[in-house]
Amino acid sequence: MLSDFLSLPPQPSANAARPETSGARRPWWPLARRVARRTRLLSCWVPLLLAPQWCSQLPATQPLAATLTTESTAPQPDPLPALIRALLDTTAAGSPEAADAQLGLAAGPDVRTFYGQDCIPGWLPAAGPSPTAALRLLARAAEFGLRPTDYATPRLLALHDSLARNTPGAPPRLRQQARFDVALSDAVLRFMRDLSRGRLRPYTVSAAEKAAGRLWQPAPVLRAALAAGTVPAAMLAGQPTHREYRQLQQALAHWLARPPHPDSATFHRVQYEHAALNLERWRWNVLPPDSDYVLINIPAYELLVVAHDSVVRRHRVVVGKPETPTPTLSSQIRSFTLAPDWHVPRSIATKEILPHLRDDAGYLARNELALYDARGRQLDPYSVDWSRVTAKNFAYSIRQGAGCENALGNVVFRFANPYAVYLHDTPMRQYFDRPDRALSHGCIRLQHPLQLAAYLLRREGRPVRLPSEEECARQPRPRDVRLRRPLPLHIRYATCTAENGHLRFLPDIYHRDEAIRRALFGPVGRPRPVAQGGQPAAL
Repeated sequence: MLSDFLSLPPQPSANAARPETSGARRPWWPLARRVARRTRLLSCWVPLLLAPQWCSQLPATQPLAATLTTESTAPQPDPLPALIRALLDTTAAGSPEAADAQLGLAAGPDVRTFYGQDCIPGWLPAAGPSPTAALRLLARAAEFGLRPTDYATPRLLALHDSLARNTPGAPPRLRQQARFDVALSDAVLRFMRDLSRGRLRPYTVSAAEKAAGRLWQPAPVLRAALAAGTVPAAMLAGQPTHREYRQLQQALAHWLARPPHPDSATFHRVQYEHAALNLERWRWNVLPPDSDYVLINIPAYELLVVAHDSVVRRHRVVVGKPETPTPTLSSQIRSFTLAPDWHVPRSIATKEILPHLRDDAGYLARNELALYDARGRQLDPYSVDWSRVTAKNFAYSIRQGAGCENALGNVVFRFANPYAVYLHDTPMRQYFDRPDRALSHGCIRLQHPLQLAAYLLRREGRPVRLPSEEECARQPRPRDVRLRRPLPLHIRYATCTAENGHLRFLPDIYHRDEAIRRALFGPVGRPRPVAQGGQPAAL
């Protein structure tokens, strides 16, 4: 028993005479005492030795050493989630915005959504394939019209290299790992957001997006990609997919792969910024995923008919002057009118025709125009005292009947829009030979319009015969043709496009590029990459 063991007599001193052992059994307790002293487990070792019935209660498969070391070998909690949670804590800063500013986060809300309540690291081990692939793609941000420095790529690379050199498990390394994880998540999420909707315009979710379930959220997309090992694809998934954006981005990447001439570094930077700001524009004005559509690019003075990702028709156009610019919009061509009447817009009637009428009421007859009152009754222009008529009290409408000299020509294509603009023929066809064709009041004049009308009918499988220009002139009677399959129409403003894999630079006829360029790349002035004459440069 333990009490008997603890009451044993003391061990004789070294000077005491040893008892004779020959022929007699040596006592066991000195040996036991020495073993207990060496292991410093006397209080438990001796009872175990003296009480075999207690030892028999231990599981047969669990060694004694295991029972003594269970607590020391228990798994320790991962400290990284706690360190990440501390980094993202907004309590001390007072608000998430202030905390983001202190930590230098550009995508703070997305970062917090990415980590959630558990703050599970996303990029560790830092030497794994996911962070390496993400860093490589961030370093290629220029290929997408973005700046690698916006995503702290040099700092992240330095921290990544530092983690590879530090001793695993050391406290400084753990803190570096937490900082690296949060910083890389912020850079990747910002890259995904900028690539999806642009750097300059704030993003507001529309009711239509919510209703259709089209809300794109980068944080869950990235977390799922980390689990699946598809990080690069997820980082690029949010960018526009339509033909014009894709071709421009690919042409820019190809152009950047060629080293610039040493004497043209400044011009090379100008051209890069020119292409980049137009990629930004396409992110603001993404085209719907239509397989067939009409695209009018104002600076190119051109209309393209696109079918199944290929250009099937190309027409020259005349667009609005800088004083009366053609608006950008999206709509559908639903009908066209052959031999149309022209109802003169009020702005043209008051600003351009009224001054002529004050001088000479015969101006209308000479230009095959007719005057009508508010009730639609035709009036004699000589019966009006034009000296008393102003733009504010102008209570008339002016129309031009169908015919060769009609401002709309032989056909007008109609599409709903709030600007009262349309696409039409013109009697001034010599304008299509000019390189600079910003000449109209805002409407778009089209070369070979009857060919476009024929295409729209063939697209529907309709055998409708169209009159020739001579027939339209002989029988100027308006005739409306409604389409069974409306064709989407997009009017855009892009001063850099891609043509056969090469960048094509176009004139900034409405002077809209510089404000965007300054917002993206800074206020330093740059020379213009396109000649004032309007001729595009292809590279």
